Amino acid sequence: MNWFDTIKRYYNIGCYTDDPKSTMYVGKFVEYGKITKEEYETITGDPYLKPEDNIKTKK
Repeated sequence: MNWFDTIKRYYNIGCYTDDPKSTMYVGKFVEYGKITKEEYETITGDPYLKPEDNIKTKK
């Protein structure tokens, strides 16, 4: 399975989000080792931060 392509497709249609408070947070796939931090940035356009850092800085 190509995780990057699948996650990107679902992100683009709105199934996943870059909101770390959401259960559908794309960053979870970085935590689970399915995509890299660089792939997260390619998908969302934002640099990956650990969820606790992201919660403090994201508005």
